[in-house]
Amino acid sequence: MLSFAVGTGVVSQNQLTSKLSTLVVCFLLLLTTACSQGSNSSVQAENAKATAPTLRIGYVGSSEPTGPLGWAKQKGILERELQKAGFKNITFARFPNGPDLNESLVAGQIDVGSLGDTPAIVLRARGINTKLLRITQVNNTAWLVAKKNGPRSLTELKDQKIATQKGSYMHRYLLGLLDEAKLTKDVKVVHLMSTEAKSALERGDVAAYATSSDLGPFLKSQGFPIIDSSANHQGLSGTSLIIATENFLVKQPDFPQKFNTILTAAAKDLKANSEEYYRYHAQTTKYPLNIVKVSYPLQQVSEEPFPADGVKLLEGTKKFLVSQHLAKSDFAFKDWAVNAPQR
Repeated sequence: MLSFAVGTGVVSQNQLTSKLSTLVVCFLLLLTTACSQGSNSSVQAENAKATAPTLRIGYVGSSEPTGPLGWAKQKGILERELQKAGFKNITFARFPNGPDLNESLVAGQIDVGSLGDTPAIVLRARGINTKLLRITQVNNTAWLVAKKNGPRSLTELKDQKIATQKGSYMHRYLLGLLDEAKLTKDVKVVHLMSTEAKSALERGDVAAYATSSDLGPFLKSQGFPIIDSSANHQGLSGTSLIIATENFLVKQPDFPQKFNTILTAAAKDLKANSEEYYRYHAQTTKYPLNIVKVSYPLQQVSEEPFPADGVKLLEGTKKFLVSQHLAKSDFAFKDWAVNAPQR
């Protein structure tokens, strides 16, 4: 039998084989334990990520949101502060109009929505459990733009076809305008997305188009005549709102206060850095800088969740929509708004 001298002792081949086997087993056990711990840590990290609160925000507009919400996102304020509040995942979804965003809220695909007053009111009036978190902008101007070589006054629109993006604040403006002018029964109102407005006016498919605060001045710069503006009529301009589903707020009862703190800070910051903000707004919407400045006066941006003039305008819009049977039922503002001050 072979033997090996180890130190001052003698180890047989069988003994050496046994010791080596033991060392190998110990090594494999250590390796397996380390891998297991690493695997468990990875699984735990993935589980923690999966169970971390996710905030899903929807907005109507361009490639990125604008206003206080967009600025908070752009400057990193939103992500930083919401992560402090426990939200590790924040997603954004863009919608072409308010009704589409509404349906996503109803389907449970988003938690929070930034949209105009008319679709938000219509949704709540359907009995859908949403809550109003904030009025972000007051007195959004709507414009009535005519085709070239077409009508130049409201009276010339009689027996004509007017288009607008139905379900929007521009739609509410148009209906209110026609009601004031006693033209409701003499004009045909059709739905047309704002992205198709310029082409439709150029082709003469419609006599006029009721459009948003930014597209109106842009079309004017392209030679299309302006017939009217909501700024000329008390109560016909719009407001921009942020709403959330009650299901989400039940799980996150502190969210409205935290979110409003973020948006108030963003509103103040964009006003303090107006030129930087306007460049961001222009880049996002693809409108020239001068058009953006005209269409988005910073005094319209609210630094508080429920400014008195915004609440008044919102109540008037709700009353009109209910009276025209465009909103299914009435509801109290105080029951809709979260933490609104009693006036």
